[in-house]
Amino acid sequence: MPLSRRAFLGALAAAMPAAVLIRHAHAAAVDDIAASPRTLQALGEAVLPSELGRAGTLAAVSAFQRWIAGYREHVELVHGYGTSALGTTGPTPATKWAAQLDALDRTARADGARSFAALPLERRREIVRRELTALKADRIGAVGRAPHVALALLSHWYDTPDATNRCYQVKIDKENCRPLATSARRPLPLAQVRT
Repeated sequence: MPLSRRAFLGALAAAMPAAVLIRHAHAAAVDDIAASPRTLQALGEAVLPSELGRAGTLAAVSAFQRWIAGYREHVELVHGYGTSALGTTGPTPATKWAAQLDALDRTARADGARSFAALPLERRREIVRRELTALKADRIGAVGRAPHVALALLSHWYDTPDATNRCYQVKIDKENCRPLATSARRPLPLAQVRT
């Protein structure tokens, strides 16, 4: 009796180590997000601060895409403050996030739009609010553990030097070293830096 395609793929999947399947799923999700970035960009416009403007939003979304592409499972993490316990990164969130981006497009098509990106900004925000409410997601949390891609994007941006500078309205540039000679000076207000 000939082997059906489904049975062959099932046997092949059983023979492959789980790690190989996970790597392939991660790569496929990263490719999917990279191949059609319009939904992720439209999501960025809906959830990131509007003061970033179009260029800042695109830059934040691109940086998030690079983070997703560089994600690796079971990588040792630096221990948290006050503990010596080391953790590791969990399973790739890219597969879940790619599915959530697809779901945003499906919701938009159910509303009669061509895509999530084609919806007006306020309608996109309503859809994201509804999804986060359904997930009972009330905190941003760590990027890799975010239950929704919208929260992951926000978390990724909030961890940037730009977000810190905007929060305090001074040029702190966290995670960037200043020369020792200038370390005693107060950071410049952003208004003076941008002019």
